[in-house]
Amino acid sequence: MTEPMEIGRRVVERLRSSYDDVAVLLRTRDKVMVKLWNTEPSIAQSWLTTEVALLLTKSKRVVILGFSVSSPEEVFKAVENISGIVERVEESELYAPLPEPLEVRPVEGMFDPGLVHAMNDPGPLTWKIIDAALSQGVEKVAGALTLSRELRTLVTSKGFEGGEEKTYVETYLRAFKGEFSGHWAYGSSHINEYEIRRVGVRAGMYATITNSKADLQPGRYDVVLSPLVVGNLMNYVSFMSSALAVLMGYSMFIKYRPGERIASEKLTLVDTPRDPTLPNATSFDDEGVPTYDKPIIERGVFRNLLHNSGTASKLGVQSTGNSGWLMPTAWNLRLEPGNLDEEELASELRNGVIITNNWYTRLQNYVEGVFSTVVRDAALLVKDGEIVGDVGRVRIAMSFPELLSNVESLSKDVYDIKWWEVQTPIKAPYILVRNANLTKPHM
Repeated sequence: MTEPMEIGRRVVERLRSSYDDVAVLLRTRDKVMVKLWNTEPSIAQSWLTTEVALLLTKSKRVVILGFSVSSPEEVFKAVENISGIVERVEESELYAPLPEPLEVRPVEGMFDPGLVHAMNDPGPLTWKIIDAALSQGVEKVAGALTLSRELRTLVTSKGFEGGEEKTYVETYLRAFKGEFSGHWAYGSSHINEYEIRRVGVRAGMYATITNSKADLQPGRYDVVLSPLVVGNLMNYVSFMSSALAVLMGYSMFIKYRPGERIASEKLTLVDTPRDPTLPNATSFDDEGVPTYDKPIIERGVFRNLLHNSGTASKLGVQSTGNSGWLMPTAWNLRLEPGNLDEEELASELRNGVIITNNWYTRLQNYVEGVFSTVVRDAALLVKDGEIVGDVGRVRIAMSFPELLSNVESLSKDVYDIKWWEVQTPIKAPYILVRNANLTKPHM
């Protein structure tokens, strides 16, 4: 079988005479997923796929193509019928030539041989998660465990050639006891059996932490947000930090310039492509630009938009190594921890709600950052520092600048989170937010 790097070279060589710029990005993935249902593994699936992306430019016209093939050699057939495509599109306002290659410092430690071994028999890991949840006294669980190995290869007509092999594990579990449920998730580039067990322990703990319901009237409350909720909300903040989101009018950062305060001084959010423990670690972006860690928000101050070459050229700055040919995006995220012990969460909150999971986050006004998100699973009412019951389905409805400004403290411990509601992996703590607006659905 032809190696991906050689395929990339041959595709670039075949197309470079017809276009100003050519880039070929190949991702070959070997993936295993085990789905858990009714407290046991129910379905095991495996895939071996090659995803191909082509960037072609000519006279400031840009075409990006993406397709999947069953084997890398099929790429050659796919490129036979693309001549003349670029001439049919209009000039791009965000055109910039591909950058000249720079020295890339590899990110070490992204590949875990133990994870590859576990792909041959993921059953023991799934039972560790299930047994950990059952140890908390739950009645049933459901979830998924995914193990993956990926080879990412980039070749450009400017002479850049790069390849990286990495692994990742992603797992989530929902546990049930009576009318109550708990949820937890984990995502990393390495197998860590303690963390995998903790997915079951945390999901089970929140499903059984109370057997009482509590009433909550709509209004302003102090809240503790779990790392799952923090991860979801910071994904939206990082989306809005993309320079393309700003140019399209889909970002609250339209109203802020670097150096202006947007959040509590307790809050620092960093794009961390060079963190080898998180699944999206990489040493180069999709244009071959070297990556580096950078704050989006630092001690409450807005610091950086995320750029590829096109948005950087449009705004007169340098690429930040976050390409995305179309849209610059964060690779991984880290929310810097604070000094709060988890055992102190309820007592520090004193009166309010601990929110452990969420979904259906929607932006009602991107420029103002107005959003709402629905609370899922355990939402725990705290009175006088003690948990008194689960309030059920409520909604957080406020603006991101307000929420970020009202962050009072963060936990010491952070968790590696990735699942379907947290697509950009993040190291996230628990956070305490004062004066959050909570609403309830009308029946």
